[in-house]
Amino acid sequence: MIKLFVGLGNPGPEYEATRHNAGFWWIDAVARELKTNLQPDKSYYGLVARVMVDGEPRWLLEPQTFMNASGKSVAALARFFKIQPSEILVVHDELDVVPGQAKLKQGGSHAGHNGLRDIHAQLGSPDYWRLRIGVGHPGVKEQVLHWVLKKPSPEHRVAIEETMDRCLKALPALMAGDMNKATMLIHTTKPARPKPPRAEKPAVAGSADAAVAPPPAPQA
Repeated sequence: MIKLFVGLGNPGPEYEATRHNAGFWWIDAVARELKTNLQPDKSYYGLVARVMVDGEPRWLLEPQTFMNASGKSVAALARFFKIQPSEILVVHDELDVVPGQAKLKQGGSHAGHNGLRDIHAQLGSPDYWRLRIGVGHPGVKEQVLHWVLKKPSPEHRVAIEETMDRCLKALPALMAGDMNKATMLIHTTKPARPKPPRAEKPAVAGSADAAVAPPPAPQA
């Protein structure tokens, strides 16, 4: 089961709406869902909330150390409360997933993400879970830093928020440790809305089109 939910981002109003703060956005949504508030806690270098679910404590954490030192905050809380890496979910922006999608996985490399890199180092293990919120890729490696520190387009922001709402539905499964169910809920994308049929131009009586027009199809 997941005992510690961590959202990655950078502190400060100038970063609040940037792609790199997608992890913070999701933890904020979880806090609203659980009717709790995150509060500054110097012991864990971040904003922290503790809630009881089925008699078990659950923790929400937003490190305030800046992205590349996120592990300092995560490791401090995890070690004090004896939370194992397999009981930690880290939520972060993911360049290799398009806006509108998210991926849940356990373990693996940090893939160059500075927040994950530091968590790897501070926990001494890659075996924590990750919820990868798709923010898309700028297409050129040299533009990645500028991309993640910018606000997404309105279209992308809507897609990301819809993804987060879908991931929120997996919260009970994540807390219960039913990772298969959580994965199914998170990976199931919302089907695209079908485009309405294009209105046909009415045929003029007596025209050639009117003469050969087929009868209307029966309605089901």
